[in-house]
Amino acid sequence: MIGIIDYGMGNLYSVSKALERLDVSYTISDKWDELDACDGLLLPGVGAFPDAMSALNESGMADFLKRKVEEGVPLLGICLGMQLLFEESEEVTPTKGLGFLPGKVVRFKGVDENGTRYKIPHMGWNDLNHKRPDSILLRDVEEDYVYFVHSFYVDTNEDVVVASASYETDVPAIVGKGHVLGVQFHPEKSSTAGMAILKNYCQYVYESNKKGVIE
Repeated sequence: MIGIIDYGMGNLYSVSKALERLDVSYTISDKWDELDACDGLLLPGVGAFPDAMSALNESGMADFLKRKVEEGVPLLGICLGMQLLFEESEEVTPTKGLGFLPGKVVRFKGVDENGTRYKIPHMGWNDLNHKRPDSILLRDVEEDYVYFVHSFYVDTNEDVVVASASYETDVPAIVGKGHVLGVQFHPEKSSTAGMAILKNYCQYVYESNKKGVIE
């Protein structure tokens, strides 16, 4: 069972529909005690980093996630959910994140090295550059296009980056360290590649809990 965390800032409908297309059992809840028995957790997110962290802290979900990570439960953050996995963000006001991965969420500068302005947010289809092709998330996934919508990106260590995309700078598109994983794009809106990555995460959850194989 995959638990989709509802903290008031996630696109729950599209994520849940993607899991239904994969024939994966899931539950959506804003109560940590209902999510406690799940084999894997999804942390979706849209909106501002400080608001998201405030919601997670006030609900007790942040402490719950820290406990589940310590227990070794696979966790996948999506879009803002991925950014929340890191140490801090400069969005709106400096805000501490969950701190599972090293790095800081920073805003696109909006001006390239030649002084030419470029659009913020980074929105639309962009291709993936595989940095760690042996990652579970990239199993049988080509260097295909996926769908992004974000004005901030993560500045992190190279060894955390599984795949990147280029948007005036090298943007971490998939990150991972152990069982803590994240995607900056929306896999549920990213056609074949996105669904394959989401399927790989679910397969990883199943394998981790010896539940079998997703056909």
